[in-house]
Amino acid sequence: MNAPLAERIRPKSLEDYISQRHLVGDKGILTKSIQQGVIPSLIFWGPPGVGKTTLANIIAEESKRPFFTLSAISSGVKDVREVIEKAKKGSGLFTTKNPILFIDEIHRFSKSQQDSLLGAVEKGWVTLIGATTENPSFEVIPALLSRCQVYILNSFDKDDLIALLKRAIQKDEFLSKKKIRLKETEALIQVSSGDARKLLNIFELIVESEESITITNKLVLEKVQKNTVRYDKTGEQHYDIISAFIKSIRGSDPNAAVYWLARMIEGGEDVKFIARRMLISASEDIGNANPTALILANNTFQAVSTIGYPEARIILSQCAIYLANSPKSNASYLAIKNAQQKVRETGDLSIPLHLRNSPTKLMKDLGYGKNYLYSHDYENNFVAQEFLPEEIADTKLYEPGKNARENKFRERLQQLWKGKYKY
Repeated sequence: MNAPLAERIRPKSLEDYISQRHLVGDKGILTKSIQQGVIPSLIFWGPPGVGKTTLANIIAEESKRPFFTLSAISSGVKDVREVIEKAKKGSGLFTTKNPILFIDEIHRFSKSQQDSLLGAVEKGWVTLIGATTENPSFEVIPALLSRCQVYILNSFDKDDLIALLKRAIQKDEFLSKKKIRLKETEALIQVSSGDARKLLNIFELIVESEESITITNKLVLEKVQKNTVRYDKTGEQHYDIISAFIKSIRGSDPNAAVYWLARMIEGGEDVKFIARRMLISASEDIGNANPTALILANNTFQAVSTIGYPEARIILSQCAIYLANSPKSNASYLAIKNAQQKVRETGDLSIPLHLRNSPTKLMKDLGYGKNYLYSHDYENNFVAQEFLPEEIADTKLYEPGKNARENKFRERLQQLWKGKYKY
């Protein structure tokens, strides 16, 4: 039983594939293409453990195509070119259908590595299927992205995860011989966070030494706490650790922030992934309490993207410590959240006439721009007028945070608007 449970019960056909019904269900976008064997180059984007690799294997199997796989972590331009050359020459290794080249974690490929794929994809020597946990708009070069269809794979929902557990109990050669009862599954589902592979690894950890066992929430939590390292060894806590890192920054604890940063660095985490999350935190958690944080985080992202490991660790550490020590405000985050909710509730409200653009005579005759007051013509570059649609006039969406800088914002807004928004 050397292979892990997730590998032993990996689906071999669409019929056995659980989840992603929007792609491979009866009316899925990919279902017909797979059945007909007409496969375009694809990018699968989604979190870990949602079946990206499995789906690529199934596509190759169902369309009867040769299947080659490369990992962006360990493969270089030379490896890519070797597969492409085999595809071009044939050498008796390929059928009349072009082979599928699956590249896991394609976001880790450099520009030159991605460039090496372009000609083969464009000329149809290979059908590329890339898998990524990162937004391909940022991580895949435009020329390659334009030649691929991008499909999003979602985290497994509760029903999918329970179905997966039941199938493991019934069909796995080893688990089917045990007496396993699923009394409670909430803890299993919670700790797996929609990651099927993580769920199965935890489940196997719990039941592997028992011949008869009843799964309860208490049992799961006890086992997981005692054996965290065992199911983390392949990086399955990728999102848990980045969560701990960001929460440490948000909680103004530089010691914890550096610890979780070190955990990611030692695990070989992508420098751009870490820097991108700090860039988000600089705006979401610090915002206008210290606007310089966003500038530093953006410079950090640019720097580590250029430098890479090992020196990038120093820059990441500097930024993490700065962010952790910065005053905190989520006022900007809450403001846009409130504004989006108001838009959803009220729909496309009419834009006040005085705020509309009036480039033509007809628009001016219709009143576009009429009675608009140009702020710079008035004292302190301000004049009171309504900027919101009539239906939501006086609605306050932004509440300044309680910190030195935003306290000044509050004072200025009160002075300008004379209590209109009741700051």
